[in-house]
Formats: sequence, structure tokens, C-alpha cells
Amino acid sequence: MNFVISSNELLYSLQTVSKVIKSKNTQPILDNFLFKLEDGVLTITASDLESTLSTKHNLDNSNDNGTIAIDAKRLMDIVKEFPEQPITMNINNDNKNVDIITSNGKFSVVGVDAEDFPTPQKIKDDERKAFVFSSDVILEGINKTIFAVADDELRPVMNGIYIQANSENIRFVATDSHKLVRYTRTDIEIEAEGDFILPHKPANVLRNILPKERGNVSLEIDQKNAIFTTEKYILVCRLIEGAYPNYAAVIPAQNPISVTVDRLDFYNSLKRVSACSSQSSNLVRLDFMPNSTKVSAQDIDFSIAGHETINSTLEGNEITIGFKSTFLIEIVNNLTTPEIVVELSDPARAGIIMPKSPENEAEDTLMLLMPMMINH
Repeated sequence: MNFVISSNELLYSLQTVSKVIKSKNTQPILDNFLFKLEDGVLTITASDLESTLSTKHNLDNSNDNGTIAIDAKRLMDIVKEFPEQPITMNINNDNKNVDIITSNGKFSVVGVDAEDFPTPQKIKDDERKAFVFSSDVILEGINKTIFAVADDELRPVMNGIYIQANSENIRFVATDSHKLVRYTRTDIEIEAEGDFILPHKPANVLRNILPKERGNVSLEIDQKNAIFTTEKYILVCRLIEGAYPNYAAVIPAQNPISVTVDRLDFYNSLKRVSACSSQSSNLVRLDFMPNSTKVSAQDIDFSIAGHETINSTLEGNEITIGFKSTFLIEIVNNLTTPEIVVELSDPARAGIIMPKSPENEAEDTLMLLMPMMINH
């Protein structure tokens, strides 16, 4: 079989689907791309058994059908050095020789039989649930929550984004037991309802491909697998099995103290002051006062300390609370509105951080952070 394709188009597809390939695979075949040519359509696939990503190209110039697996790293190393030009790939179905022909040269590699390449999981008909979402909604949900996903071998259910969908909204939740993010969108139309835990890696793959995708994302799930289909890509991934923790139980309902602060002022102050925090605890102390907030940190072992005062507005009693600075900076960085609100009840209970005025009326963002003990 042979075909002609733009070098830039080919490289972009290879780089994108390669995101699912592990650096060390248990099966040698997983170090390869699967190329399948059928009736003028080229499909390029990569897999790590847990996730399989494929993309299609409609070709104007191709002959014969066939499949072959080609070493992923070697092929990318060759193609990425080409300037933009049409390249011809001649593949001998019998001896698996692959010739890559350019305007001024030829590169030859040997492929391997594609029979051993894993077949993606299929959705069971009796368990199938189907949804259609805007790609923007899925992308925003992942972007808002992925930083809070845990990496915990003992509690694998927390190593992904929990997604709940019903006729009223779609909700994305992630937590590592220290911080929690809940992001809800109501500007959707869904007939089915269901929930699942999307692992970190396929969430990252979607985060990579969705910015350039237009239109909708079709999603099919059963008890164990999910298939995301966009205009150019199909991602098949294994879901995390198990019950997600009751995250709603840790969100304080009554928070009589409310602080409004400029997000960038708060973020920049935290970045500067946290440089003086203890390397072991990263503790930053916040003193919320009627018209200002004092941000302070110290490392007693090295006689280092720093503090700043920024403008803020307080409703309720003055309060002093401690947080892990790295987590707090991460949360503030993942909010995008000019002003944010910090809601508190007492120094020993979780703080809620959220936008003062959402940029989109159809979205609701809530971030929660557990406090740390302050040694007075």
C-alpha cells in the first residue's frame, strides 16, 4: 500500500496520538503506531492498553488497503526534521518494508505485523449510555479540575475526575483530600444521566486535543470503558472502577465569614511571601481584617520571614487561618475572575474559594482547601 500526505499533517497527528504511549511498555507492539489504510482513509492509532487514541485522514492519493505497525519514536524522529512538503509512504505488505520518499531523498524503516496490536475495548450494548456535549464544556471542566486530582495508590478512585451528568447539569469534581474542586455547567441539553471517574491520563489527552476541535464531543460509557469521539479523534479509555467519595459532605454549609480580594494581588503576594515559608510545611498565615489581609510566612530554622498587607473587604469577624501555600497558589491560579471570595467559618474548618462574579452565568466554580495548624 502507498499514500501521499503532508509532512506537517502527519507530524501533528503522530505527536498528538503519541501522548498515550508509555515510556516503558510491557508489550513491544505498544511502542508502535498502527497505520491502517482503507478506501482512501488513513487511520493512525496508538495505545497503552488502558487508553487508545486514533485519528483519521482523508487522502487524495492512495493505493491498496492494509495495516502495519511502525516504531513510534523512530518515525517521529524522521518526520519532525522534514520541512513542509508532500511525502510518499510506500509500504510492502509482504516484507513490511516502509519507504518514506521526499522531494530530495528516501528513508527506509522496517515495520512489524499489526496483528498483535491491541483492539480497543467496545461498549456493552446492555450497559451503554450516550451523551453529546460541547467540546468547550468538556475542556473547561477538565481544565478547572485536573490540577486537584490525586496520585494515591491506596485510593485509586481519587486518581481521576468524577463526572456526573443529568438533564439539568454536568458536574466535574476532583480532590486529593487536601484540596477539592467542583465545577458545574447548566448550559447543556442531556437526555441520559450517568456518572463515571475519568483517569488522569485520558483527561490530559482530551485537554490536549480539544482546544483545536470544534463542535460537539460524543461520549459513550458502560461500567468499565468510555469512548470520546470528536471530529478528528476517537479516544477509548478504561474508567476507574469504584464509588467516588461523598465530596459534598466535606463542603461546609455555613460560612459566616466572607472576604473579597483582588485575585492577582492575592496571587502575587502569596508567590512572594511563600518564598519565606518553611520548606517542610509551606505554611502561609492569613490574617483577615476589616479592610486588609496580612499574608505572612516564616521559616524558624533559617530565621527567614516575610509578610505583606493587601486590600480586601471583610464581612463577619476577623479571623486568622493557615494554608499550605503551594495548594493555595494553585487554587488561586486556576480561578480567572478579577475578584475572588474566600468563605470561612473557623480556623479548623475548610475554606471555600470561588469567583466573586462568574464570567459565565451558566457555570458554578467552587474550590475548597483544608487548613493547617498555626504555631502561635
